[in-house]
Amino acid sequence: MPILLGSVADDVTGATDLANTLVRGGMRTVQMIGVPAPGTAAPDADAVVVALKSRTAPVGEAVAQSLAALAWLRSCGAAQVLFKVCSTFDSTDAGNIGPVADALLAALGAPFAPVCPAFPANGRTVYQGHLFVGSALLNESGMEKHPLTPMTDANLVRVLGRQSTGTVGLVPYATVAQGPDAIRRACLALPERGHRYAIVDALSDAHLESLGAASSDLPLLVGGSGIAIGLPENFRRSGRLAASQSADRLDVPEGHTAVIAGSCSRATLGQIGLARDHVPTLELDPLAEPDALALAARALAWAEGRLGARPIVIAASATPDRVALLQERLGREAAGALVETALSEIAAGLVARGVRRLIVAGGETSGAVVQRLGITRLRIGPEIDPGVPWTRAEGGDVPLLLALKSGNFGARDFFLKAFEMLEQVS
Repeated sequence: MPILLGSVADDVTGATDLANTLVRGGMRTVQMIGVPAPGTAAPDADAVVVALKSRTAPVGEAVAQSLAALAWLRSCGAAQVLFKVCSTFDSTDAGNIGPVADALLAALGAPFAPVCPAFPANGRTVYQGHLFVGSALLNESGMEKHPLTPMTDANLVRVLGRQSTGTVGLVPYATVAQGPDAIRRACLALPERGHRYAIVDALSDAHLESLGAASSDLPLLVGGSGIAIGLPENFRRSGRLAASQSADRLDVPEGHTAVIAGSCSRATLGQIGLARDHVPTLELDPLAEPDALALAARALAWAEGRLGARPIVIAASATPDRVALLQERLGREAAGALVETALSEIAAGLVARGVRRLIVAGGETSGAVVQRLGITRLRIGPEIDPGVPWTRAEGGDVPLLLALKSGNFGARDFFLKAFEMLEQVS
């Protein structure tokens, strides 16, 4: 059977976030890691999300990977395509969201796409084209200090306009509040006025459901996982998706449990701080020991005597000032590569030592870990916190449960909650 919805996601945790949303909507969803080889058969699923590591890649590379993913999804019969980006629109003025969206639109032969990164459950809302994180504008939320994609402008019409070769309009709150028909009319009128994209305001899940209903006939959508909230119902109305089905069942393998954290976000730092009071926790210092293999060896030696009934946490996360010092000493790309290499080697070492339930915090870290472990696809399971489910790796040498967490996601007790969930279902 052909898949119903295909997605190109610009990082691994964002892909998992989207897949989680689709599963909650009743769509059986598989996440592919990287572009599948030509001729790879579509998995048995309603939706497939291809997870790339393209958010901070050179523009040409990001575009090429995204077009390859699109070609494979179309070969699997995808009726609609979603370009998944971060709910904080992580990019730079020279970044990849605009160029990739331009390339996808051209490949699909489509004139227009709505754009909305809103995710109200995690405090991301869009009003008058401005992105808010909680009550703060994006550029006052801490994201302006992001080490790779500092977001210094909350006006997404301007941000996307600087990246895209097309002009960007706005579907404002006053229109969105009127419901799907008003949104649909606006999306038909904007390309007639020469706009290739429109930032769509959204303050609630109801607004996102309206946007989804208004977008049933559009070949491409661009946004965070929230933009997909209304899409499963479109397929139900057309008779292509079962009226009701449980889509999040997973078998839980026996084995040890561990957390690897590379994100330096406020949310992850708080999660590590709370976990430290409850489970064995090792905090690595790449600034004091800028050697990836040495850091990995230190961590695995520490883990040897602690793996067992209790989970463990290994973190290379740091405060913004420490990250800035490391980048100043090594350079931005080398500093990121150091942490990613160390943590991916630690992940491989932990799996070799019997870890079968692994939480990874941080988008770049998650991408590095799944690549190092040779994981090519994930079956999406139950949600831990908004945007973060447990998943099961398929096709690997050992059974492995993974939770891949965007750095900004999850409540302060996220790690503890994830551990407790496993205890309940094991």
